Amino acid sequence: MQLYHHPYSLDSQKVRLALEESGIDYTSHHVNPITGKNMDPSFFRLNPSARLPVFQNGSHIIFDTIDIIQYIERIAVFTLGSEKVTLSSQEVIEWMQRIQAWEPKYFTLFHIPEKYRFTVSKFIRRVVIARMADSPDLASSYHMKLDEVYETEDKLRDPDVLKQSKEELAEILDVVERKLNESMYVAGDEFTLADVVLIPVLARIVLLDLEEEYIRSRPNVAEYWNVVRQRPSYKKVIGKYFSGWRKYKTLLKTWCFVRIRSMLRRY
Repeated sequence: MQLYHHPYSLDSQKVRLALEESGIDYTSHHVNPITGKNMDPSFFRLNPSARLPVFQNGSHIIFDTIDIIQYIERIAVFTLGSEKVTLSSQEVIEWMQRIQAWEPKYFTLFHIPEKYRFTVSKFIRRVVIARMADSPDLASSYHMKLDEVYETEDKLRDPDVLKQSKEELAEILDVVERKLNESMYVAGDEFTLADVVLIPVLARIVLLDLEEEYIRSRPNVAEYWNVVRQRPSYKKVIGKYFSGWRKYKTLLKTWCFVRIRSMLRRY
């Protein structure tokens, strides 16, 4: 089994957490979206949307995050047996879908300083144009990605987009806060895939230095966050890259790559 992902990708984190919690072996392929590696023809042919993650098991390729997580769960049940692993309940699935419905893209980009955001966006546009010239057979798909980049830039000029994203996130966290009054985890007193989908959202909030506003202001969520980030899966998938000083190392490495490639015009 092959997983194409990157530590920056929120959906990639969700899938990797599912894999680590299930104890399933897989081959990891890092594809950095900020440096445009997801635009390389080899990956683009695999997934023309260029989105992460992509899960491949033989000829079976899955792009949708929830579909991947549920596929992993079915593999775990088949491999380990139903005595040790059971399929998620309808409540867990509904929680997964509810959390997944929140789009983190604009929320994240709005909280990144404009100069960095603009530099990366410009770099990605140049990468797409360069790949389009290298692979004319994929030109129509690359054109669609280029349109998507411009659309993103336009939406980032609209404050209502951020307002809606913030309201949707706050609503989810308020519901989680109330649920955690009744149970230790999101869907009960046992850790489930609902938690797998929520944890990266909380980690993204912390990465953007918004913990006070969104997590600490909700006592149950704050306590929950302190518990789940002690899990080995969290430390391997997220903590390894973003805890403490590590986040600066991870981000600086990528920023230097983008700046140097931009100066050398190597896209």
